[in-house]
Amino acid sequence: MAGKVGYSSLLPWAGSRRMATMAQRTVLVVLFEDVQSLDVTGPVEVFNGAGAARGDPAGAYRVRTASLDGGPVRTSSGLTLVPDHALADAPVPHTLLVPGGHGTRLLDPQLVAWLREHAPRAERIVSVCTGAVLLAAAGLLDGRRATTHWAYCDTLAAAHPEVEVDPGPIYVRDGKIATSAGVTAGIDLALALVEEDLGRDTALTVARYLVVFLRRPGNQAQFSAQLAAQTAQREPLREVQQWITEHPSADLTVASLAARARLSPRHFARAFHAESGTTPGRYVERVRLEHARRLLEDTPDGVGEISRASGYGTPEAMRRAFVKALGTSPAEYRRRFRPTTD
Repeated sequence: MAGKVGYSSLLPWAGSRRMATMAQRTVLVVLFEDVQSLDVTGPVEVFNGAGAARGDPAGAYRVRTASLDGGPVRTSSGLTLVPDHALADAPVPHTLLVPGGHGTRLLDPQLVAWLREHAPRAERIVSVCTGAVLLAAAGLLDGRRATTHWAYCDTLAAAHPEVEVDPGPIYVRDGKIATSAGVTAGIDLALALVEEDLGRDTALTVARYLVVFLRRPGNQAQFSAQLAAQTAQREPLREVQQWITEHPSADLTVASLAARARLSPRHFARAFHAESGTTPGRYVERVRLEHARRLLEDTPDGVGEISRASGYGTPEAMRRAFVKALGTSPAEYRRRFRPTTD
């Protein structure tokens, strides 16, 4: 059909040749009642799209789903998913994917037992959102660093002190196990795995087709500075929070912010922390980093201009902040996230 665009037409080699069929990697997705549907379908779309992106009609990944008894499951949003197998009959996968959802609260002993016995056979174990709760219950995260949805990190850490729970990143890799934060972070992790398996070009093509950026680094924060902090109850402090967000290049020292709130620096710092859950300095760091990220993603402005507009003053100061918080330089961040011009 004229005007139809597929994965292959987005590739730099489109029209010149087709990629040779490659050995498939099997991805097995575990299903259970009250699973989060996007935890399943997000990564599945990424893995299925990888074959089309490479021009491989057989698919780069063989995606299969399985529930305990092989019967249909109902997701937390009301969709019904029909699995390919019962878990007992499922193939040993290259990648075992355990999604999250309300169903993880039940900790079905049969499912936990299956994971404890069979998951280690996979070359790679992946969880999305509260799927990490199931992995932890099966003992698979003992002694490892992991993450989950920010709202459940404290619960996971309290229930499993043997797991090093990091509430900050959108995904964490520790050996053969990768855990990701809430819902859409599963797409980021799946893209990272495709890039690892098949290369950046394939992952980038899938990301563009799904209209997402390739790719948020794993140590990128789960949410923005404004969402990470609580909104202060007292009006002067709320106004200061808003001022910081709107004026990242201004003088945002504690003394200056305290004067704006008409409080002493000591009283201001104590009250700000009590009401927002973070210190003024940390809040300013987050706002400036987020402002710089958005300018790198959305504008062609130079790093020097962005560093000044974001309150860093110099490109070197901004580079140090990016490396510390995101593990990457501003230039590399822009390369990954600024959309290409077609």
